[in-house]
Amino acid sequence: MKRYLLLIIILLNSLNSNAQEIGLDQRIDEAFQPISDIFSKYVFYPVSLPFGDYPFVIYFLVGSALFFTIYFVFPNIRYLMTAINVVRGKYDKIEKTSSNENDGEVSHFQALATAVSGTVGNGNIAGVALAIALGGPGATFWMIICGLLGMSTKFVECTLGVYYRDVDEDGVVYGGPMYYISKGLKSKGFKTFGTIAASFFAIFCIGGSFGGGNAAQSNQATIVIKNLLGFESTFAGAVIGIILAILVGIIIIGGIKRIASVTERIVPIMALFYILACIYILLVNFSFIDDAIALIIKEAFNPSAVGAGGIIGVLMIGFQRAAFSNEAGAGSASIAHSAVKTKYAASEGLVALLEPFIDTVVICTMTALVIITFNSTGAFVYGGDGMGGVLIDGVVYEGAGITQKAFAQYIPGSDIFLTIAVVLFAVSTMISWSYYGLQSWKFLFGRGKAADLTYKILFLVFVVIGAAASMNSIWAFSDAMIFAMVFPNMIGLYFLFPIVKQELKKYLQAIKK
Repeated sequence: MKRYLLLIIILLNSLNSNAQEIGLDQRIDEAFQPISDIFSKYVFYPVSLPFGDYPFVIYFLVGSALFFTIYFVFPNIRYLMTAINVVRGKYDKIEKTSSNENDGEVSHFQALATAVSGTVGNGNIAGVALAIALGGPGATFWMIICGLLGMSTKFVECTLGVYYRDVDEDGVVYGGPMYYISKGLKSKGFKTFGTIAASFFAIFCIGGSFGGGNAAQSNQATIVIKNLLGFESTFAGAVIGIILAILVGIIIIGGIKRIASVTERIVPIMALFYILACIYILLVNFSFIDDAIALIIKEAFNPSAVGAGGIIGVLMIGFQRAAFSNEAGAGSASIAHSAVKTKYAASEGLVALLEPFIDTVVICTMTALVIITFNSTGAFVYGGDGMGGVLIDGVVYEGAGITQKAFAQYIPGSDIFLTIAVVLFAVSTMISWSYYGLQSWKFLFGRGKAADLTYKILFLVFVVIGAAASMNSIWAFSDAMIFAMVFPNMIGLYFLFPIVKQELKKYLQAIKK
């Protein structure tokens, strides 16, 4: 641990050596800007249509989710209760046999908690606020729609994650898109293509683990801590980053079992407290709830709504932020779900469809209603500065700061509560994404201890970088990396989705006996 701290301090000193004329956060932002610009250019390549130019990846992601929803005849609705029963352990006896006692490392609930902790993060607090600030209340409607459709995609990718996983002689599981893309396409006669696509996914997942799953989370946690304590200096952000890095480092050293044991405790508690706080605020503003819902629906279909391109612009903002929040289609969650103890792949696919429901349909919607009711008094103007920032009481707020301001309006001392919530969300997301990135790293560089240690050191360095950097380049890089994962992942899903149908049929027959 001392060596990790020394490496981080050396990095900070080198970044701060010429910081007399320009701040450390600006230096990091400038360093990341060319990288994020290059990736954003290609990942978010626009498609020109009569109603405007929008990224192809959004059409691809949402179109695929719609396809899987229709092909599997609305599994997001039909199997919702079945999924809950699987998590409750109703079918555990059916899934366990003496031959598969060691196949897997975590329970259904632990796998769900780990995966949810990777998605229920600051996308639910900062991302929702960003969507509303840019696209107005109507963006909330499209976030919900995207979340419902994303449930079907999660079901497909997580079923394949378990089906194609590797389990070594020690019972350690290696799974995720890297494996179902490479092994699945090999079985279809496309070995070389599968290896290349799987390698690209692993590269993008590593980038996503450093960006959206790490630096962006650290960034938002640092913002709310600095706001609470009244700190403004970049150096304070770096110190906070070091503390977060130490905390995360202690947890991730233990691997998926320790990560799961932490997330199964943290995630339910923090989600419950956050939801209860939202419910309290909504009850205080009960008379505004129907107006807020009506405004969400109205603005979702308003041709002159805030956001470039009217209806389509708001739709795209909602879809983009929802996709970033629940990551359905990116394939990341299947890495965590692959570690589950089961002999039926579809059982975990059903569990996985609960993620977008919890993340987007429930928690994101709660956050959105709080912000919209808060703004019923005209606290800020939708659209803001066009970059996600809005002016409240003469001060520019962005991301989690907007949500924090909304909470502070109704709950005394909520700044402390929300700061704790944001930090816990951030830490839980970081530890889950460290596992995703590490599995991808091992796929590329082998499963030795040296590869393991190298990745973890780099991951902890990015915790500090995120805390010290400004928002712009971090979010751009994060979005680009996570959405880049969609392309190789979808290749695997489109080649292999018939297998999911077979596995689902097998599991449903087993639980009916």
